[in-house]
Amino acid sequence: QVEAKLKDHETILHRTTKQRRQVVMNIAKNIKLWKNKVIKEKSIYHTMNMFNYDVGRKCLIAEGWCPRTSTEQIVAAMRVATESSGALVPSILSVIPSKDDPPTYFHTNKFTRSFQGLVDTYGMARYREVNPGVFTIITFPFLFAVMFGDVGHGFIMAAVAGLFVLYEKRFEGKPLDEFTQTVYDGRYMLLMMGAFSMFTGLIYNECFAVGLDIFGSQWYYPDVNATTAVIRPGYENRPYPFGVDPAWQGAANQLTYFNSLKMKLSILLGVVHMCFGIVLSLFNGIHFGHQVDIWCEFLPQMIFMLSIFGYLCVLVVIKWLQPSDYGTHPMILQIMIQMFLSIASLAPENTLFSHQFYVQAGLIGAAVISIPWMLLGKPYILKAKHKARMRGKYVNLDADDAHVSEEFDFGEIFIKQVIHTIEFVLGGISNTASYLRLWALSLAHSELSEVFMGRVLVGVGLGSAFYATFVAWAVWAGATVGILMVMESLSAFLHALRLHWVEFMNKFYHGDGYQFIPFSFELIISGEGEAESQS
Repeated sequence: QVEAKLKDHETILHRTTKQRRQVVMNIAKNIKLWKNKVIKEKSIYHTMNMFNYDVGRKCLIAEGWCPRTSTEQIVAAMRVATESSGALVPSILSVIPSKDDPPTYFHTNKFTRSFQGLVDTYGMARYREVNPGVFTIITFPFLFAVMFGDVGHGFIMAAVAGLFVLYEKRFEGKPLDEFTQTVYDGRYMLLMMGAFSMFTGLIYNECFAVGLDIFGSQWYYPDVNATTAVIRPGYENRPYPFGVDPAWQGAANQLTYFNSLKMKLSILLGVVHMCFGIVLSLFNGIHFGHQVDIWCEFLPQMIFMLSIFGYLCVLVVIKWLQPSDYGTHPMILQIMIQMFLSIASLAPENTLFSHQFYVQAGLIGAAVISIPWMLLGKPYILKAKHKARMRGKYVNLDADDAHVSEEFDFGEIFIKQVIHTIEFVLGGISNTASYLRLWALSLAHSELSEVFMGRVLVGVGLGSAFYATFVAWAVWAGATVGILMVMESLSAFLHALRLHWVEFMNKFYHGDGYQFIPFSFELIISGEGEAESQS
C-alpha cells in the first residue's frame, strides 16, 4: 500500500514537472515577443506623455524635429495610420519656425558610419556646420598609411578587412567578442587603411622591409669591388618613375636618406592638412554669414600660416627641384633661423634663390601684421557695430547678430580673442611639429620590420639548420602579426586620430551641437536609444 502511494506521488510529480516544463517552454517561445511589445507600448505612452493637450480643440499637439528630407515620408505614414485606425479626424503635420538650435543629423551608411563615428566622438557638429567626416574618409586612412607604409603589412590588413566585408552578412546580428566586434564595425575603415598602406608602401618601396625592383634601379656598381654606387649614364636628371629607387634599400646611408625624405614629407602633409582646415573655416563663415570671422580670423590666419610654414614648404620643394651634390645646398633649418634672428641681412651661404632676402622680409612683415589683425580686428568691429545699434542707426549685421547682443561685453569678447590668437600662433608652431610623428612612426615601423626580417628570418632562419628555418619563420610571423600588425597599427591609428582631432579640426570645427535621436523601436529595443537620450 505504501509503495502504491509512493508510485502515485511520483507519477503526480512527474506529470506536474512535465506540465510546468511545457508551460515554461511555451513562455520561452513568446517571451521575447511579449517583452518587445511591452517596451514598444511603454515607449509610445512615454512619448505621448510629452505631448501638449489642447483643451479647446481636444487634441494632442506634439512638437519635435525631423529631417527635412523625411517630411513627405512622415505625412504618408500619418495618412496610413489614420486610414488603418479608422480615425475620423486626420493627423496634421505643420512646419513651424523655431528659435531653438536644431539637432544635427548625418545620413550614413555601412561604409561611412565608422568614419563619422570618429568625428562624433570628438563632438557633435553644430547644425549646418562643415562636417569633417566627409574628408576623414580619405585623410584618416592616408595619414595612417604614412606611418604604416608597407605593401605586405597593408595587404594583410586589407585582406582581413576584405574577409569581414565579403562575409558581413554572416556576422550581422550575431553575438561576437569585443575584439571581433570592433574589427567588424570598422571593416571598411580597415580596408581603406590597408589599401592606403599598400600605396604608401609602394612609394617607400617596402614589402616586409624588402625593396621591390619594379622599374629597375638607376644606380649600379662599376665593378665587383666597388663600395659606392654611381648613377647610370643618361639618368642624371631623371626622377625615378614611381616611389623610391630600390638601390636605397640596404645602402650605407639608407637611414640618412629616408630620415630626410620622411621628415620633409611630414611637414608638407601637415601644413597642407592644417591649411585645408583653415579653408573649411571660410566655408563656415560664408554659410552662416559671419563676415567678421572671414575678414578678421580666416584671412590673418591664412596669411600667418603661409608666411611662415608655407614658405618652409616652398623651400623644401625648391631644394628638391634643384639637383646638386650632397652638402652644397644650404640647410633649411639655418635659413629659417636666420630669417627670424637676422631680419636685416641674409648670409650668402643661406641663399637658395634670387631675391630671397626681399621675399623673406615681406613674409616676416605679413606674419607680424596678421597677429594684431587677428587679435584686435574682431572685438573692435563688434564693438563699433554694437554702439551703432545702440544709437539706433541701421547696420547690416547679417548673421553677426550672434556676436552683437543687447548684453554686449567687450571685455569678455576681447579676452576670448586674446586666448584664440595666442592659441593659434603658438599652436601653429606646435601643431606643425606634431606632424613629425608621421616621420617618427614611419621610421620606427620600417626599422622594426627590417630587424625582424634581417635578424630573425634571414639571419637565423637561413643561416642555421633546416629545422631552424621553420622556427625562425614562426617567430618572424608571430612578431609581424603581434607587434607590427596589432601594436604598431593601433599606435598609428591613435596618432592619426590625434592629428585629426587636435591639429586639423580645431581650425574650423566647434563640435558643440547635439545629435538628432529619432523615435525608433529598433534603437529602443536594443537599448541604444535610451542610453543616448539619457546622455
